[in-house]
Amino acid sequence: MSHIEPGDVLLQTLMAQIAGCGKILLAYSGGLDSSVLLHLLVAARQHSGIIVRAAYVHHGLNPLADSWAEHCRRQCEHWQVPFTSLPVTVAAQNGGIEAAARAARYQALQAHLQKGETLLTAQHLDDQSETFLLALKRGSGPAGLSAMAASTSLGAHRLMRPLLDVARHQLEAYAQRHQLRWIEDDSNQDERFDRNFLRRQILPRLTQRWPHFSSAVARSAQLCAEQEQLLDELLDASLQALCQPDGALSIDGLLPLSPVRRFALLRRWLAQQGAMMPAREQLQRLWDEVAMSRQDAEPVLQLNQMQIRRFRQCLYLLPPMPSLKTRILPWKPMSRPLSLPDNLGTLALDEGGMAMRAPEKGETVSIRFSTSGIVHIVGRDRGRQIKKLWQELGVPPWWRDRTPLVFYNERLIAAVGRFVTREGQVQEHQPVRRVLWRKG
Repeated sequence: MSHIEPGDVLLQTLMAQIAGCGKILLAYSGGLDSSVLLHLLVAARQHSGIIVRAAYVHHGLNPLADSWAEHCRRQCEHWQVPFTSLPVTVAAQNGGIEAAARAARYQALQAHLQKGETLLTAQHLDDQSETFLLALKRGSGPAGLSAMAASTSLGAHRLMRPLLDVARHQLEAYAQRHQLRWIEDDSNQDERFDRNFLRRQILPRLTQRWPHFSSAVARSAQLCAEQEQLLDELLDASLQALCQPDGALSIDGLLPLSPVRRFALLRRWLAQQGAMMPAREQLQRLWDEVAMSRQDAEPVLQLNQMQIRRFRQCLYLLPPMPSLKTRILPWKPMSRPLSLPDNLGTLALDEGGMAMRAPEKGETVSIRFSTSGIVHIVGRDRGRQIKKLWQELGVPPWWRDRTPLVFYNERLIAAVGRFVTREGQVQEHQPVRRVLWRKG
């Protein structure tokens, strides 16, 4: 690679930002921005001894993507940087192709990160302006207008954007000075995409009129971020008081609050749970249709790929949960662990498990997830309709057809971890089976 003087401003800035980062993974697309950042990281490696890897996220959306991945591989090989190509599938229906590709990209990068590694991405000052204007177009509040943070978290890892204060023209000058080669993605010319339209049609005019427009936008984004941080600090105690040990949010605690404070707490609860930030209309629907629905209802609000549900005056944010009502799993022999569907874990015989009688000769064992009618359980004089029993035991509706039920032939013996029926009760001198549910 071409020589970089230790006094190079971009190199000095980068080294100051990544001080303390021993291991780095770069999201490397082969474009101008990430090519400059990779070049800088290789120079920083010579001075500080950091460990650098690079990953290309292969979306499969462009016919040239294979050749781009090969360009990245060769460049990394030339600079002796370990390289990986990460194929992803983009579900374009999830909020549009741009948002879906971004979500798939970060998910793949997060899964690829190694322990103690920091992820670096190459967004720059002009990208920040585009992100701010897109948030403005969506009608976002301060959280959205905060745009991109220079440093944030990605799961258990740090995500850093060290070029966020650097303009594109500065990156171009650097690349030309060091004779770098990079990929020009032809899809960046397609103005049907909002970001491309802003980049090609709007921002050049704004910058022509106001040369420091991008810097001013970055300051506004920073001020919005500071306001959000202040609100986080001021509302943290209230949010912790409203949150239950299982992550649910108390509706009764939100009731006496003003709508402004209530919605601010709901946003922070959703962010804490890892949900995408909803629009104001979605928040209003969350409150009206879920929190405030009639008491005997089982309301559900779809929020992107998640569901918001209510149980016992608490709100829960849940992943999609397909019904298992029709599933029947033979368990033979019981001595072997049984894998449950949909990542529910396994059932196994274990000394710490729930005690029930062993099956008699001629009784086949199966696991089901639904039953009906009146159920008589050990410890109660009278039988109860299964729906009433689930309610009394405090089982949320979404777990009622996902709790493994042990059947001998057609008789319900136990709901693992919940109850044993009279038909499954261990009588004197009967052999015992102890069943443990190891959840996934």
